[in-house]
Amino acid sequence: MAAMTREETEALIQEVLEVYPEQAKKDRAKHLAVNDQSLEKSNKCITSNRKSLPGVMTIRGCAYAGSKGVVWGPIKDMIHISHGPVGCGQYSRAGRRNYYVGTTGVNTFGTMNFTSDFTEKDIVFGGDKKLAKIMNEIEELFPLNKGISIQSECPIGLIGDDIEAVAKKANKEIGKPVVPVRCEGFRGVSQSLGHHIANDAIRDWVLDNNEGKETAYEISPYDVAVIGDYNIGGDAWASRTLLEEMGLRVVAQWSGDGTIAEMENTPRVKLNLIHCYRSMNYIARHMEEKYSIPWIEYNFFGPTKIAESLRKIAAFFDETIQAGAEKVIAKYQAEYDAVIAKYKPRLTGKRVMLYVGGLRPRHVIGAYEDLGMEVVGTGYEFGHNDDYDRTIKEMGNATLLYDDVTGYEFEEFVKKVQPDLIGSGIKEKYIFQKMGIPFRQMHSWDYSGPYHGYDGFAIFARDMDMTLNNPCWKQVKVPWKTAESDAVAVAASA
Repeated sequence: MAAMTREETEALIQEVLEVYPEQAKKDRAKHLAVNDQSLEKSNKCITSNRKSLPGVMTIRGCAYAGSKGVVWGPIKDMIHISHGPVGCGQYSRAGRRNYYVGTTGVNTFGTMNFTSDFTEKDIVFGGDKKLAKIMNEIEELFPLNKGISIQSECPIGLIGDDIEAVAKKANKEIGKPVVPVRCEGFRGVSQSLGHHIANDAIRDWVLDNNEGKETAYEISPYDVAVIGDYNIGGDAWASRTLLEEMGLRVVAQWSGDGTIAEMENTPRVKLNLIHCYRSMNYIARHMEEKYSIPWIEYNFFGPTKIAESLRKIAAFFDETIQAGAEKVIAKYQAEYDAVIAKYKPRLTGKRVMLYVGGLRPRHVIGAYEDLGMEVVGTGYEFGHNDDYDRTIKEMGNATLLYDDVTGYEFEEFVKKVQPDLIGSGIKEKYIFQKMGIPFRQMHSWDYSGPYHGYDGFAIFARDMDMTLNNPCWKQVKVPWKTAESDAVAVAASA
């Protein structure tokens, strides 16, 4: 299908909106837009970070998911208690493939589910005593843990458990950080507030409490921290390799394969490098204001963006690091040229629609373009307008932008745009596969990865080719092609 014009895209949006009642139609129209690269601020074309409409299916998560599932959960040497009924903790356990080094149950605990397992009795009488008992049991069973976080589920905010008092008491008793996080799922409009709450808890209970303590390592002029990389499928390791090869020293990873000690050491670094702006910009801004640590965003998806990011990072340092960045780019050129030569002829001209969370709706665009593919629609589950500000320059004019898109809207857009590939989440995966459309699960790389770095780009390219050019799709009838065939058959018999 040829690229849609601005008029065609606007008409498509209006067509999809027609099914809604007048008020819902008016509200949803604010969240659907045609991209305009000339705009500097996205709030002139699209609205974001608003409550989802009741009764309209959303793909968002909750504040608990943003705190426990994203920010705190990957910190490997802490134990994270899901304080509330068992379901939330079990559902969020090990779902994001945050790889880590260590022995699970001994000195690392990321894939284990610790819960206060609320029952009706706890709802009535409160869970403070139960929570205190759990932390004593944790110390007996897992003495090598380096701290505990308390991740509040919805009932905690409703019944008023004083988790802060319990945390302070436990901190004195066990002599380790105990962090209460008020991330009850009903707070805010999506998991985005959970990120913010988690960042604030790190600020108040980790960084502030560690001020004045001596560091156990010798500070160097090339110390950096990787912020907002959760090591999905090993992403942080692939990124760290490049940074260290150019001469920098990665002191901390937040929070994939990260530790509480690394977080405590971060205020001493020279530069914070943010991969997922949405989840970690709050703590980066705090460290900039309080500790005068500058921060920049970087993008390690695809060779074009990797080179841009390496040079941007190197510009903060001296000529040694700048020369190191050029050496790294040159070192891997033959490798990524070979990847492009192998896969680009098979993928050129293929059109992609994205709908993911965090950084992915914009960061992966460059990697697709390196393979000759075109992203024709993108949107965020829980993005803010500063995310869309960064996206409108990455997308072509007249392409679709959709915020907190509903299941109905997404399906209708796909039917009309007819992409060759969709990159979204597990909730959407099987719907579109049943429609005969190749699909990649872009939250956790469809159980593949890493996708960051030059090595990750080779895996990314292979996965896109493997998905798109799989012979199984020849056996599936695509709805719009079936409709075309039926129309031709009817016309022929007339």
